[in-house]
Amino acid sequence: MEDELTDRDRAVLALEARPWPSPGAKEAAIRAQLDLAPVRYYQLLNGLLDRQAALAHDPLLVNRLRRLREQRRARR
Repeated sequence: MEDELTDRDRAVLALEARPWPSPGAKEAAIRAQLDLAPVRYYQLLNGLLDRQAALAHDPLLVNRLRRLREQRRARR
């Protein structure tokens, strides 16, 4: 099924849910754990926020990130 989360999708959400001491630590983890450039990671994450499967997987995280995204868009 198209809207099922892949292992990588779940890993992106799990990484995003973690607290980070600094942006540099998060970017290093993105590269080391997911083998992704940070830009690609954020592209994937943004796409996940629009998927029902991601919302079902971690509703608190996805709803919080959706609110933050909408706040950023409203400021533009």
